[in-house]
Amino acid sequence: MAFHEAAHNEGFWEHLEHFIIKYWFLILVVIFCIYLWNKGLFYPFIQKGVLPLIGTIILGRLAWKLWVHYIQQDFISGIDFVLLEIVPPRDVLRSPRAMELFITNALYHWSMKGGKEEYWQGAVWFWFSLEIASIEGQVHFYIRTPTRVRSLIETQMYAQYPQAQIKEVEDYTLAVDKISKDSAWNGWGCEFGLRKHQAFPVSTYVDFGLDDDPKEEYKVDPISPVIELFGSMQKGEQMWLQIVITPSKKEYHTHGTWFGTHDWIIESQNVIKEMMRPYTRRQKGVEEGEYALEIRVPDFYKNTVKFMSAKTSKLGFETGIRVMYVAKKEKFNANKRRDLRLIFRQYAKADSNEFWRINSAQPDFYSGIFTASPKTVMLLANRMLREYRERQFFHEPLHQKIFSQAYWRWPIPEVFTIDNIIKAYAHPHTFVLNTEELATIWHFPGQILKVPTLERIESKEAAPPTNLPI
Repeated sequence: MAFHEAAHNEGFWEHLEHFIIKYWFLILVVIFCIYLWNKGLFYPFIQKGVLPLIGTIILGRLAWKLWVHYIQQDFISGIDFVLLEIVPPRDVLRSPRAMELFITNALYHWSMKGGKEEYWQGAVWFWFSLEIASIEGQVHFYIRTPTRVRSLIETQMYAQYPQAQIKEVEDYTLAVDKISKDSAWNGWGCEFGLRKHQAFPVSTYVDFGLDDDPKEEYKVDPISPVIELFGSMQKGEQMWLQIVITPSKKEYHTHGTWFGTHDWIIESQNVIKEMMRPYTRRQKGVEEGEYALEIRVPDFYKNTVKFMSAKTSKLGFETGIRVMYVAKKEKFNANKRRDLRLIFRQYAKADSNEFWRINSAQPDFYSGIFTASPKTVMLLANRMLREYRERQFFHEPLHQKIFSQAYWRWPIPEVFTIDNIIKAYAHPHTFVLNTEELATIWHFPGQILKVPTLERIESKEAAPPTNLPI
């Protein structure tokens, strides 16, 4: 009896010690406030000490945010971008694993930035845009990149696809000047998010058996529906897809700490742990006070947990996806909007995740109940065009941050129109996709896809024989 009582007391003091270590700062604040209260100094201290300090912190925080935004925009304005068209070879015999290796080696530019670089020079990590565009049915693959890393992208692309052709081209979006009541163009666009937490992956080329390099006639390529739809555009119609990526650097607050943070991998593991909480129990250890966690994953969760664990084994990119359909007003087909927003349905995994349409340029954008006017819809489409042209998901302009839909929700955007004050901007949503998922939604289709409007290199290039006479 005495032994159990001693063990109980030992456990109590151990928990008390952990509590003091974890919340020592809060305990000191409480003790200080009690002291001021007893001396009759509590209210004067709040009025003359705390309130001015809070005001100074708020103004200082605002000034800091404005400074960082200013120097980052100044740094970004000095980045030269180039649009490269990648013409795939006539015979693509390699699986999307080759594209995954290209994305890993050429586009993952993660590096530590010092305080001077980040907060004085405004240095930001480079971002890239992987694109597929149909210009009146002619399908093209593009990569938009800073010129500083162009040579790396070219060498890594040739390493995986030696017969491909890479050429610098003019931005195809410039052919559409604007979308408005007075212009010749009409358009519609949307962005894509994930239906569930980013810890849950979508279907990848591995799920379609393309990692085993099956014979060409047995391949089921998930990118085929996208290329077929894009290849069906008629004269006066265009359809665009962009996947804007940068190495994932987002940090999440670690629960139970004041300032602790963790990356997307630990966050995904936390999601798995929370999902498995009902199926977790403590097991006593060999010695007193020791224990271990036993998790019994039910059968209906085994595949999901396996997919989630596999996702964190590869590099992750913060990703934003946007699509647009633009056409001359006399050629605009409203039915193409439905076709475009369903192009990622083949990547849906019922027990895991799927892409989900968000931020559509259509009448229910603000409320979902009261439809917006045709003038507002044109405004939304023109904004979508501008954001597509700027490949904008990261480092958006200050006015777009301030008047984001994340803060100005209905009915405010409808009451205060652009003619009076302003209409809220779409809040960009990004999420983490790993290299396997990215290579699945952006890679060159194999020979089985015979789309005549997909430009390919028709003849193989080879080096001359070494024994030619000089």
